[in-house]
Amino acid sequence: MVKINSHNEFAAYLGNEVGVSGWYKITQDQINKFADATLDHQWIHTDVKKAATDSPFKKTIAHGYLTLSLIPYLWQQIATIGNLKMEINYGIESFKFGQAVVVDSEVRLKTKLKSILNLRGISKVCIEVVLEIKDEPKPAFVGDVFFLYHFEN
Repeated sequence: MVKINSHNEFAAYLGNEVGVSGWYKITQDQINKFADATLDHQWIHTDVKKAATDSPFKKTIAHGYLTLSLIPYLWQQIATIGNLKMEINYGIESFKFGQAVVVDSEVRLKTKLKSILNLRGISKVCIEVVLEIKDEPKPAFVGDVFFLYHFEN
């Protein structure tokens, strides 16, 4: 776990890996709850029997947006950002889904600090994120997330 308490401490990671989260298992129950929350009940996610026969994966798969929604949880396993007045999820860019995440797969987040700017006392950071799938050569996704961190003085 990385501990960051200032803009300068964050900037020290520029161009480098910040860290990697632990493995997280995606279950059918989680997929079903995500389908309920988003009203996306496409059979490839929720119908276990049909997926076993009709899906090219032979299992249900997690929603792509479900995997994206794990970023804040997994990021908190990598870095503790302290000494803050405020933290804001600012945006996402250039996301590409590389491979479906089948039910009961384990995933983890790998992160790299791509850029950091000081905007009048607020740190705008761009973190490259890669969601790796255990025992798979291709990641679930690769993209950039942006956070704004307003550190205390």
